Amino acid sequence: MEVMTESQTLYEVIGGESRVREMVDRFYDLMELEPEFALLRAAHPPTLDNARERLFMFLSGWMGGPDLYIEAHGHPRLRMRHMPFAIGTQERDQWLRAMAWAMEDVGIDEALRLRLMESFYQTADWMRNKPD
Repeated sequence: MEVMTESQTLYEVIGGESRVREMVDRFYDLMELEPEFALLRAAHPPTLDNARERLFMFLSGWMGGPDLYIEAHGHPRLRMRHMPFAIGTQERDQWLRAMAWAMEDVGIDEALRLRLMESFYQTADWMRNKPD
């Protein structure tokens, strides 16, 4: 993985469409396979195809690549769209752990993983909507 310069987006540094999709697919595979993510998995519908595609589309634009999510669905309104789901500290932590594991499994550079996890933590923590 190359070193990020000021003119490069996260999307470019991470490896573009194929790498973002690989990371998202691994994230959802882990959610389905690993018992430690059971609470997180239970918050999703029986099939994860729609969730996989939406997260891929969102991360694509969020990382500076094509704004696929906005083009298809409008403004993400993350908190509003997640309000129907009970999200507490456990769900937040399972989401973060699954994403950290996915990024490591697909070979994202450690420094980039740490940078992304800081941002993911801020967003995931903001999504909490139930008391612990």
